[in-house]
Parts: sequence; structure tokens; C-alpha cells
Amino acid sequence: MMGKRYVSIWFHHLRTDWFSLRDPVLKTVPFVLSLPSHGKMIITAANPFAEAQGIGTGMAVADARALLPGLKVMDDIPDLSGRLLKKIAAWCIRFTPVVAVDGEDGLLMDVTGCSNLWDGDYAYVAAIVQRLRNRGYGTKGAVADTIGCAWAVARYDRRVFVIEPGKQKEALGLLPPSSLRLEPEVIDRLNKLGLRFVRDFISMPPSSLRRRFGQHTIRRINQAVGSEMEIIEPLIPVPEYEERLPCFEPISTATGIEIGLKRLLEALCNRLKQEELGLRKAIFRCYRTDGKTEIIEIGTSRPSFHTGHLFKLFETKIPGIAPGPGIELFVLEAPVTESHTAAQEKLWETPEGLQDHRLSELIDRLAGRIGSATISRFLPDEHYWPERSIKKASSLEDQPVTAWRTDRPRPLQLLHQPERIEVTAPIPDYPPMHFRLRGQLHKIVKADGPERIEQEWWIQQREHRDYYYVEDENAKRYWLFRSGHYSGDKSPDWFLHGFFP
Repeated sequence: MMGKRYVSIWFHHLRTDWFSLRDPVLKTVPFVLSLPSHGKMIITAANPFAEAQGIGTGMAVADARALLPGLKVMDDIPDLSGRLLKKIAAWCIRFTPVVAVDGEDGLLMDVTGCSNLWDGDYAYVAAIVQRLRNRGYGTKGAVADTIGCAWAVARYDRRVFVIEPGKQKEALGLLPPSSLRLEPEVIDRLNKLGLRFVRDFISMPPSSLRRRFGQHTIRRINQAVGSEMEIIEPLIPVPEYEERLPCFEPISTATGIEIGLKRLLEALCNRLKQEELGLRKAIFRCYRTDGKTEIIEIGTSRPSFHTGHLFKLFETKIPGIAPGPGIELFVLEAPVTESHTAAQEKLWETPEGLQDHRLSELIDRLAGRIGSATISRFLPDEHYWPERSIKKASSLEDQPVTAWRTDRPRPLQLLHQPERIEVTAPIPDYPPMHFRLRGQLHKIVKADGPERIEQEWWIQQREHRDYYYVEDENAKRYWLFRSGHYSGDKSPDWFLHGFFP
């Protein structure tokens, strides 16, 4: 089993870097950020030029200005660090799917197996750090077998940034106690005892360390050397079914995108097939070198792991991908999957009726071109009124709960809501002689009816309906109904409800 590898990224001056990006003038002058605290303005962050003049976090602004009269002071923004780190973490998903925010100045990444795609740990970490620096953030990174060791080396070791597997204890030896993420009071106690480096106490008996410095110290040491597991919670949950394909050179052509997509589909479908699953939804992400992400997605009416069919669904959307300066990473995710057994696979060779997979694939292709909302399947429902007697099926797998009514003719096109019309008709039960629809008069030459349809007894919200099948002088056929009876001087309302072919 492959050993775990973690990367820690430390942002030296995250907030001041962000202010400098917004105002390039700040890149060359000392400045600080401040917030009010107990009636005084306190420095919350200082850029490198200010720190070089002895100005640091926690200092009063008045004292800092006395030390450096020309110091520029700007108002800090509450929770800016958290928002920036979440945004940068989402961008870093191009390097690994497991990225977590680490406090107010760092990121943690589970990069197990990822560095092989970048020609090793050195090239991998260097690429991450350089890309972040190119975006304007001063960073330092380190990779190790444990989160604790990577965190310590990233912040306290200027010599190396790659710790070879199993070398955590040696890497930590010359670092200060604060590199183990201990409480301030414990660090102060260690320094007073002359234990100024991790090597001075890391090999002490655990019972002695626990008695003098507490269980938390033992836990941090164990986490750093790898004898105790430490878990990070990724910013974005890692999809269960996802394939990644990094590009050695940025891809900017449709042919290159198609090749990348085919490779990912093959890998994903092989995995789904082994687990007897098929995807119902797939998302294809293209991470560009300029930080932008192009996304296309497809859906299927049945679970599928048929590579050719799925590629055809994506194929019509590939022209919508803008590669820009080039795509450096392809990611294919199947967020929705369903059981897809071997028995269903045989139906591919011997299709029959709605179970024919070619039908579902045709529907998928049509939905990809004209939109899934334009394609519907209807099933009979247990209601009398025509607009309630049918319902939309969510998929081809849905089964009817009742049989279609075939003893009476029904229109091919049924209006969702009946449309009111003006009718001239003898009374009480004769069919109409003509009707006016949207200002146009239709003379009826043939008619049949009435067919009375009432609501269910437990509803009974409106009048009964008497339906007529009529044909006008242009041989067009309609389905009309009268709502209720004629009574006295009151005439019932008439409606158009459907069209026959």
C-alpha cells in the first residue's frame, strides 16, 4: 500500500499580499493593517518592508509610527484570511482533490500518488509554490509523510522542502519546539528548561513528557513522526467516482480535449463496470493555466458505462469549451450513479421495447442537443379529469400504476389548462354548431358526444364536464366540453381541451 504524503503551504503575508495586488504601489512601501482593540489601533498584519523595520503584529499603531513616521496604515478586513484561503484552496484542486484550509495562513493537501504525475516531489511542490507566487502570494511549501512534519518544515526550515519517506524525526530535530504546534505556555516552559530544539526532547520517555508538558505535547510529537494518524477535512468533499488527467503541456485544441475526455471515460467506465454501476450524471472539468475552469456536463435516462455513448453526449458540447491559454488538467466526475448489473448489459445485444438501450441513448443525444425539458414520457394516472389522468415519468424505468384508457378517443395534444371559447349550441345536450377560438370562427360539420366526466367523489370542487368530439369545415378536429348544466337564464361555460391529429 502506498504511504501517505502531505503538502503544507504557508503564506508569509497573505492579507498584505492581497492589498498589494489591489494597489501595486503598496508592493514597494512599508505598510500595515490594523483593527481597533481596547481603545487602541493594533497592527494585525505587516508587509515584509515594515517587518524589516522592526514592526510586527500586535504592536500599537502609534508605537509603529514613532518608529517609522512614514508608515502607511490601512484598515484590516475581518475574516479576510478565511475567504482568501477558501478561494485559493478551490483553485489548488487542480493539484490534488484533497485540499483543506489550515488556520489563517496556510493550506494542507493530501497528495498521495499525485507527485508522480509531476515527475516527483521536488517538481510537484516547486510547481505549486511557483504558481502561487505568480499569482502574487509569498509562499513556502513542504512535503512529508505526515501533516505535522510538512507543517513544521514549511514554516521553520529554510534548507529543504522535501522530506524523504520515513525521515520525519531527522527533519524535525533542528527545528524549534514551536514547529510542533504546541501551546505557547508549553513552548515557553521548554525554552526555560533549555530545550530549544525538538531533538532535545523528542526521544524522552513519553511518561516524563506527559507529566511535565501534558498529553497534547505527546500527541503532537506522535502526529509529526507518524505514530498517530491525523486527518484533514477537505474544503470540497472528494467525489467517490472521479478520474484526473494532468497535461504535460497545456492543451488548446478540440482534438486534445477529445483525447483527454476519452481516456477519462475509459478509466471511469471500467471502474463503474467492475462495481456494477452506471452513471446518470457526469461532469467534465478543464482547468486552464490562467486559473479559470471550463465545465460541461451530461445526464442519462438510464445508468450507463458505455464509453462510446457517453462520449457522443459530451461531443456536442466540446465546442463550447474555451481552452484559452491552455488546459493543464482534465477531471471527470460521476456525482450520480445507479446500479447497472450484468443482466442489463445483455439487453444491449437483444433490445426490446422501452428496455432497448439504444432508445435511451437516442433520448440522451436528443436531450444534449435540444434540452432534456423538451422530451417527456407520460404514464396514466388514477384520476378522471383528463389533465390529471396523466403524469410525467421521471425515467424509462417508471412503471404505470393503471392502464391507459382506450375505450374512448383521446386527443394527441392535450392542453395543460382548458381554454375558454365562445359557443353557439342548442340545448340541453346537443353538440355545438360553431365556436370562436382566439377571434376565429369555426363551423362544426361533424360532432359526437356528450361523454360526461366528473371529478372523484372525494374532490368534487367543480361542475361536471360534457365532452364533444367535433370537426370543423377545414377537417380539423377538436375536443370541447361544457362545464355544468344549463339552468334558467344562466349558460354554462365552454372550453377547448385538446386537438386530434
